[in-house]
Amino acid sequence: MAPNSTFVGLPVIPPEDPSLNAASPKPRGIQQVLLAREQSEGAGATVRRSIGTPKLKNLTPFLMLDHFDVGIGAGFPDHPHRGQETITYLLDGAVDHEDFAGNKGTIESGDLQFMTAGRGIVHAEMPHDNGDGTSNVGMQLWVDLPKDLKNCEPRYRDLKAKEIPTAEIDDGKVTVKVISGRSHGVDSVQELAYTPVWLLDVTIRPGGKIVQPLPAGWNAFAYMLEGTANFDTGVTTQEIKQYHNAVFEQKGDQVIAQIGPEAKEAARFVLVAGMPLDQPIVQYGPFVLTDPSQVRQAMMDYSTYSNGFERAENWESAIGKGMG
Repeated sequence: MAPNSTFVGLPVIPPEDPSLNAASPKPRGIQQVLLAREQSEGAGATVRRSIGTPKLKNLTPFLMLDHFDVGIGAGFPDHPHRGQETITYLLDGAVDHEDFAGNKGTIESGDLQFMTAGRGIVHAEMPHDNGDGTSNVGMQLWVDLPKDLKNCEPRYRDLKAKEIPTAEIDDGKVTVKVISGRSHGVDSVQELAYTPVWLLDVTIRPGGKIVQPLPAGWNAFAYMLEGTANFDTGVTTQEIKQYHNAVFEQKGDQVIAQIGPEAKEAARFVLVAGMPLDQPIVQYGPFVLTDPSQVRQAMMDYSTYSNGFERAENWESAIGKGMG
Protein backbone atom coordinates (compact mmCIF):
# COMPACT_ATOMS: atom_id res chain seq x y z
CA MET A 1 0.00 0.00 0.00
CA ALA A 2 3.00 2.31 0.43
CA PRO A 3 4.97 3.92 -2.35
CA ASN A 4 8.41 2.49 -2.96
CA SER A 5 11.11 4.50 -1.24
CA THR A 6 14.78 4.11 -0.44
CA PHE A 7 15.51 3.35 3.20
CA VAL A 8 17.65 6.15 4.60
CA GLY A 9 17.50 5.27 8.30
CA LEU A 10 20.21 3.93 10.60
CA PRO A 11 20.68 0.19 11.29
CA VAL A 12 18.33 -1.18 13.95
CA ILE A 13 21.03 -3.52 15.31
CA PRO A 14 24.20 -1.46 15.94
CA PRO A 15 27.33 -3.27 14.77
CA GLU A 16 29.98 -4.10 17.39
CA ASP A 17 27.79 -2.73 20.17
CA PRO A 18 29.58 -3.00 23.56
CA SER A 19 26.44 -4.02 25.48
CA LEU A 20 25.26 -6.60 22.96
CA ASN A 21 28.76 -8.11 23.03
CA ALA A 22 29.58 -7.58 26.73
CA ALA A 23 31.64 -10.35 28.36
CA SER A 24 30.25 -9.54 31.83
CA PRO A 25 26.94 -7.75 31.22
CA LYS A 26 25.38 -5.70 34.01
CA PRO A 27 21.65 -5.18 34.57
CA ARG A 28 20.10 -1.75 34.13
CA GLY A 29 18.65 0.09 37.08
CA ILE A 30 15.17 1.63 37.08
CA GLN A 31 15.16 5.41 36.92
CA GLN A 32 11.43 6.10 37.18
CA VAL A 33 8.07 4.29 37.34
CA LEU A 34 4.95 6.00 35.99
CA LEU A 35 1.30 4.99 36.20
CA ALA A 36 -0.38 5.64 32.84
CA ARG A 37 -3.70 7.18 33.86
CA GLU A 38 -6.70 7.27 31.54
CA GLN A 39 -7.46 10.50 29.69
CA SER A 40 -9.52 11.58 26.68
CA GLU A 41 -7.84 12.12 23.32
CA GLY A 42 -8.91 12.64 19.72
CA ALA A 43 -12.65 12.35 19.13
CA GLY A 44 -14.06 10.22 21.93
CA ALA A 45 -11.01 7.97 22.38
CA THR A 46 -9.51 7.00 25.73
CA VAL A 47 -5.76 6.69 26.18
CA ARG A 48 -3.37 5.80 28.98
CA ARG A 49 -0.39 8.11 28.40
CA SER A 50 2.95 7.77 30.14
CA ILE A 51 5.57 9.39 27.90
CA GLY A 52 4.35 12.83 26.85
CA THR A 53 3.01 13.81 30.28
CA PRO A 54 4.31 16.44 32.74
CA LYS A 55 6.13 13.68 34.65
CA LEU A 56 7.97 12.54 31.53
CA LYS A 57 7.66 15.00 28.67
CA ASN A 58 9.94 13.03 26.38
CA LEU A 59 12.60 10.37 26.54
CA THR A 60 14.66 10.85 23.40
CA PRO A 61 13.93 9.61 20.80
CA PHE A 62 10.47 8.91 22.25
CA LEU A 63 7.94 11.73 22.31
CA MET A 64 4.74 10.00 23.40
CA LEU A 65 3.38 6.59 24.39
CA ASP A 66 -0.38 6.01 24.37
CA HIS A 67 -2.20 2.79 25.29
CA PHE A 68 -5.49 3.48 23.51
CA ASP A 69 -9.03 2.14 23.61
CA VAL A 70 -11.21 3.32 20.73
CA GLY A 71 -14.80 2.30 20.05
CA ILE A 72 -17.05 2.90 17.06
CA GLY A 73 -18.04 6.57 16.87
CA ALA A 74 -14.67 7.65 18.28
CA GLY A 75 -11.20 7.89 16.74
CA PHE A 76 -8.56 10.17 15.32
CA PRO A 77 -10.03 11.97 12.27
CA ASP A 78 -8.01 13.94 9.68
CA HIS A 79 -4.90 15.48 11.26
CA PRO A 80 -1.38 16.46 10.12
CA HIS A 81 2.11 15.39 11.16
CA ARG A 82 5.59 16.70 10.40
CA GLY A 83 9.03 15.75 11.70
CA GLN A 84 8.36 12.47 13.51
CA GLU A 85 7.47 8.81 13.12
CA THR A 86 4.55 6.94 14.65
CA ILE A 87 4.46 3.23 15.49
CA THR A 88 0.97 1.79 15.95
CA TYR A 89 0.61 -1.69 17.46
CA LEU A 90 -2.87 -3.27 17.48
CA LEU A 91 -3.42 -5.52 20.49
CA ASP A 92 -7.09 -6.28 19.89
CA GLY A 93 -9.56 -5.37 17.16
CA ALA A 94 -8.67 -3.37 14.06
CA VAL A 95 -8.02 0.20 12.92
CA ASP A 96 -8.55 1.71 9.47
CA HIS A 97 -6.15 4.34 8.17
CA GLU A 98 -6.20 6.67 5.18
CA ASP A 99 -4.02 9.59 4.06
CA PHE A 100 -3.98 12.40 1.49
CA ALA A 101 -1.58 10.49 -0.78
CA GLY A 102 -4.12 7.73 -1.40
CA ASN A 103 -2.64 5.20 1.04
CA LYS A 104 -5.27 3.31 2.98
CA GLY A 105 -5.80 -0.02 4.67
CA THR A 106 -6.58 -1.83 7.90
CA ILE A 107 -4.27 -3.15 10.59
CA GLU A 108 -5.69 -5.95 12.71
CA SER A 109 -4.88 -7.65 15.99
CA GLY A 110 -1.13 -8.23 16.26
CA ASP A 111 -0.30 -6.01 13.26
CA LEU A 112 1.78 -2.82 13.27
CA GLN A 113 2.11 0.25 11.14
CA PHE A 114 5.30 2.31 11.01
CA MET A 115 4.56 5.78 9.62
CA THR A 116 7.29 8.30 8.82
CA ALA A 117 5.68 11.73 8.53
CA GLY A 118 8.83 13.47 7.29
CA ARG A 119 8.06 16.79 5.59
CA GLY A 120 4.33 16.38 5.98
CA ILE A 121 1.34 14.09 5.89
CA VAL A 122 -2.36 14.35 6.71
CA HIS A 123 -4.14 11.16 7.66
CA ALA A 124 -6.96 9.64 9.70
CA GLU A 125 -6.95 6.63 12.03
CA MET A 126 -10.39 5.30 12.88
CA PRO A 127 -11.69 2.18 14.62
CA HIS A 128 -12.81 -0.62 12.36
CA ASP A 129 -16.32 -1.92 12.99
CA ASN A 130 -15.74 -5.43 14.31
CA GLY A 131 -19.45 -6.17 14.07
CA ASP A 132 -19.80 -7.04 17.76
CA GLY A 133 -19.50 -3.63 19.40
CA THR A 134 -16.09 -4.37 20.94
CA SER A 135 -13.41 -1.71 21.35
CA ASN A 136 -10.14 -1.56 19.47
CA VAL A 137 -7.12 -1.57 21.76
CA GLY A 138 -3.51 -0.85 20.93
CA MET A 139 -0.46 1.29 21.49
CA GLN A 140 0.92 4.26 19.61
CA LEU A 141 4.50 5.40 20.08
CA TRP A 142 5.75 8.71 18.66
CA VAL A 143 9.44 8.69 17.74
CA ASP A 144 11.52 11.74 16.87
CA LEU A 145 13.35 11.85 13.53
CA PRO A 146 17.01 12.90 13.21
CA LYS A 147 17.05 16.55 12.14
CA ASP A 148 18.59 15.74 8.74
CA LEU A 149 15.65 13.38 8.01
CA LYS A 150 12.80 15.64 9.13
CA ASN A 151 12.27 16.81 5.56
CA CYS A 152 12.20 13.32 4.05
CA GLU A 153 9.31 11.99 1.99
CA PRO A 154 6.51 10.36 4.00
CA ARG A 155 6.71 6.58 4.20
CA TYR A 156 4.63 3.68 5.51
CA ARG A 157 5.57 0.13 6.42
CA ASP A 158 2.88 -2.29 7.58
CA LEU A 159 4.04 -5.30 9.56
CA LYS A 160 1.55 -8.15 9.77
CA ALA A 161 1.35 -10.39 12.84
CA LYS A 162 2.32 -13.42 10.77
CA GLU A 163 5.56 -11.70 9.70
CA ILE A 164 6.80 -11.18 13.27
CA PRO A 165 9.36 -13.79 14.39
CA THR A 166 9.27 -15.10 17.96
CA ALA A 167 11.88 -16.31 20.43
CA GLU A 168 10.90 -19.02 22.92
CA ILE A 169 13.19 -19.13 25.96
CA ASP A 170 13.45 -20.57 29.46
CA ASP A 171 11.93 -23.93 28.45
CA GLY A 172 8.94 -22.21 26.83
CA LYS A 173 8.05 -20.14 29.89
CA VAL A 174 8.92 -16.91 28.04
CA THR A 175 7.78 -15.84 24.57
CA VAL A 176 9.20 -12.76 22.83
CA LYS A 177 7.61 -11.29 19.71
CA VAL A 178 10.62 -9.68 18.03
CA ILE A 179 8.87 -6.75 16.34
CA SER A 180 12.03 -4.71 15.97
CA GLY A 181 15.55 -5.53 17.17
CA ARG A 182 17.01 -8.82 18.43
CA SER A 183 16.20 -11.28 21.18
CA HIS A 184 18.04 -14.52 21.93
CA GLY A 185 19.39 -14.96 18.44
CA VAL A 186 16.16 -13.96 16.65
CA ASP A 187 16.32 -10.82 14.48
CA SER A 188 13.31 -8.76 13.43
CA VAL A 189 12.16 -7.81 9.96
CA GLN A 190 14.48 -4.97 9.01
CA GLU A 191 13.91 -1.42 7.71
CA LEU A 192 10.85 -0.49 9.72
CA ALA A 193 11.61 2.90 11.28
CA TYR A 194 14.25 5.45 10.25
CA THR A 195 15.20 6.15 13.87
CA PRO A 196 16.57 2.89 15.34
CA VAL A 197 14.05 1.45 17.82
CA TRP A 198 13.80 -1.97 19.45
CA LEU A 199 10.28 -3.17 20.22
CA LEU A 200 9.82 -6.52 21.95
CA ASP A 201 6.47 -7.93 23.15
CA VAL A 202 7.37 -10.16 26.11
CA THR A 203 5.11 -12.71 27.85
CA ILE A 204 6.45 -14.42 30.99
CA ARG A 205 4.55 -17.37 32.40
CA PRO A 206 4.76 -18.45 36.07
CA GLY A 207 8.34 -19.39 36.95
CA GLY A 208 9.76 -17.75 33.83
CA LYS A 209 12.70 -15.35 33.50
CA ILE A 210 14.17 -13.25 30.68
CA VAL A 211 17.61 -11.66 30.45
CA GLN A 212 17.42 -9.26 27.51
CA PRO A 213 20.47 -7.33 26.23
CA LEU A 214 19.86 -3.82 24.87
CA PRO A 215 22.14 -1.56 22.80
CA ALA A 216 24.58 0.51 24.85
CA GLY A 217 23.38 3.94 25.92
CA TRP A 218 19.95 3.67 24.33
CA ASN A 219 16.98 4.93 26.32
CA ALA A 220 14.62 2.11 27.26
CA PHE A 221 11.36 1.41 29.08
CA ALA A 222 9.00 -1.48 29.83
CA TYR A 223 5.26 -0.83 29.75
CA MET A 224 3.24 -3.45 31.59
CA LEU A 225 0.21 -4.61 29.60
CA GLU A 226 -0.93 -7.50 31.79
CA GLY A 227 -0.06 -8.90 35.21
CA THR A 228 2.94 -8.03 37.36
CA ALA A 229 6.65 -8.69 36.81
CA ASN A 230 9.74 -8.36 38.99
CA PHE A 231 12.70 -6.54 37.49
CA ASP A 232 16.16 -7.35 38.84
CA THR A 233 18.39 -4.26 38.78
CA GLY A 234 21.42 -5.98 40.28
CA VAL A 235 20.99 -4.06 43.54
CA THR A 236 17.33 -4.71 44.26
CA THR A 237 14.20 -6.25 42.74
CA GLN A 238 11.33 -3.97 41.82
CA GLU A 239 7.75 -5.07 41.19
CA ILE A 240 6.04 -3.39 38.21
CA LYS A 241 2.26 -3.68 37.93
CA GLN A 242 -0.20 -3.39 35.04
CA TYR A 243 -0.43 0.01 33.30
CA HIS A 244 2.88 1.16 34.79
CA ASN A 245 5.85 2.24 32.71
CA ALA A 246 9.32 1.46 34.09
CA VAL A 247 11.99 3.75 32.63
CA PHE A 248 15.49 2.28 32.81
CA GLU A 249 18.80 3.99 33.42
CA GLN A 250 21.02 4.35 30.36
CA LYS A 251 23.89 2.67 32.19
CA GLY A 252 23.98 -1.11 32.02
CA ASP A 253 23.71 -3.77 29.35
CA GLN A 254 20.55 -5.77 29.92
CA VAL A 255 17.07 -5.90 31.43
CA ILE A 256 16.17 -8.83 33.70
CA ALA A 257 12.53 -9.69 34.45
CA GLN A 258 10.82 -12.69 36.02
CA ILE A 259 7.72 -13.89 37.84
CA GLY A 260 7.60 -16.53 40.56
CA PRO A 261 6.27 -20.05 40.04
CA GLU A 262 3.43 -19.24 42.46
CA ALA A 263 2.09 -16.44 40.19
CA LYS A 264 -1.55 -16.96 39.21
CA GLU A 265 -1.24 -15.27 35.81
CA ALA A 266 1.31 -14.49 33.15
CA ALA A 267 2.95 -11.06 32.85
CA ARG A 268 3.08 -9.25 29.52
CA PHE A 269 4.98 -6.08 28.70
CA VAL A 270 6.45 -4.25 25.77
CA LEU A 271 10.17 -3.59 26.12
CA VAL A 272 11.22 -0.62 24.00
CA ALA A 273 14.65 0.93 23.41
CA GLY A 274 15.71 3.72 21.08
CA MET A 275 18.85 5.53 20.04
CA PRO A 276 19.04 8.97 21.72
CA LEU A 277 19.09 11.95 19.37
CA ASP A 278 21.35 14.84 20.33
CA GLN A 279 19.05 17.63 19.17
CA PRO A 280 16.46 20.04 20.58
CA ILE A 281 12.79 19.02 20.62
CA VAL A 282 10.36 21.80 19.77
CA GLN A 283 6.84 20.39 19.57
CA TYR A 284 3.49 21.94 18.87
CA GLY A 285 0.89 19.19 18.73
CA PRO A 286 1.68 16.95 15.73
CA PHE A 287 4.60 19.10 14.51
CA VAL A 288 7.99 18.14 15.97
CA LEU A 289 11.01 20.16 14.84
CA THR A 290 14.27 21.42 16.34
CA ASP A 291 13.65 25.18 16.24
CA PRO A 292 10.60 27.39 17.04
CA SER A 293 10.79 29.04 13.62
CA GLN A 294 10.43 25.61 11.99
CA VAL A 295 7.26 24.96 14.00
CA ARG A 296 5.82 28.30 12.90
CA GLN A 297 6.73 27.39 9.33
CA ALA A 298 4.99 24.02 9.67
CA MET A 299 1.80 25.73 10.85
CA MET A 300 2.02 28.16 7.95
CA ASP A 301 2.68 25.38 5.42
CA TYR A 302 -0.27 23.36 6.69
CA SER A 303 -2.64 26.33 6.59
CA THR A 304 -1.50 27.35 3.09
CA TYR A 305 -1.20 23.82 1.62
CA SER A 306 2.48 24.22 0.74
CA ASN A 307 5.94 22.68 1.26
CA GLY A 308 4.71 19.12 1.71
CA PHE A 309 1.04 19.78 2.50
CA GLU A 310 -0.11 20.56 -1.06
CA ARG A 311 -2.31 17.45 -1.19
CA ALA A 312 -4.21 18.51 1.94
CA GLU A 313 -6.17 21.14 -0.02
CA ASN A 314 -9.75 19.98 -0.51
CA TRP A 315 -8.87 16.51 0.84
CA GLU A 316 -11.10 14.72 3.32
CA SER A 317 -10.77 11.11 4.34
CA ALA A 318 -13.70 8.78 3.80
CA ILE A 319 -13.20 7.13 7.21
CA GLY A 320 -13.08 10.39 9.19
CA LYS A 321 -15.82 12.21 7.30
CA GLY A 322 -17.91 14.45 9.50
CA MET A 323 -15.70 14.02 12.59
CA GLY A 324 -13.15 16.79 12.09
